[in-house]
Amino acid sequence: MPRGFDLDAATEALARRDRALGRWMRRIGPLDMDGWRQPFETVDALARAILYQQLSGKAAATIVGRVEAAVGASRLTGQALARVDDPTLRACGVSGNKVLALRDLCRRDLEGDIPSARRLPGFDDAELIERLTAVRGIGRWTVEMLLIFRLGRPDVLPVDDLGVRKGAARLDGLDPAPTPKQLLERGEAWAPYRTLASLYLWRIADGEGVPEPAKRPRRSQE
Repeated sequence: MPRGFDLDAATEALARRDRALGRWMRRIGPLDMDGWRQPFETVDALARAILYQQLSGKAAATIVGRVEAAVGASRLTGQALARVDDPTLRACGVSGNKVLALRDLCRRDLEGDIPSARRLPGFDDAELIERLTAVRGIGRWTVEMLLIFRLGRPDVLPVDDLGVRKGAARLDGLDPAPTPKQLLERGEAWAPYRTLASLYLWRIADGEGVPEPAKRPRRSQE
């Protein structure tokens, strides 16, 4: 099933509806969402999300590599995870809480409760959030990242994400950053392309597209 949406059409619509955001988008330039074209499996993506929680990228990648070696597979499916016991996972550096989360994910997968990647297009965003957040250790934000970066759903706004909120603050010149409720209200102007707005807000928060004078203020003696 195709994933993603028409970035050109979404960019044009957002720039027309929100001129301030449109200026940032033009400075940052077009986005290339390679993840929408990459194959994946739901359980593998969720297992990796669990393992990456609250760790630096390097530390998490090391642990994931150890788990892959322990299960003897590059995909962390329910069947693969079932092949190792808890002490083996702990020896890989997986915390006790994460072991419990992986076990719950494994059990639900083997019982058929986790939709495969091929079945995901048959669920709307709200259904997937409700179904997948039932897994221990999987919160709304994790499912929203799946919706954005794996499925390319067009209208996802992760209002609890600090980076998105910081980007919105820079966009609108706000201090402090908007609350999730305020961001939800602000984001109504970006529907039905709130995913693209979020992608640009992350880049705005990271300093991309900042006008040159704002990057390097002129000193009085220059």
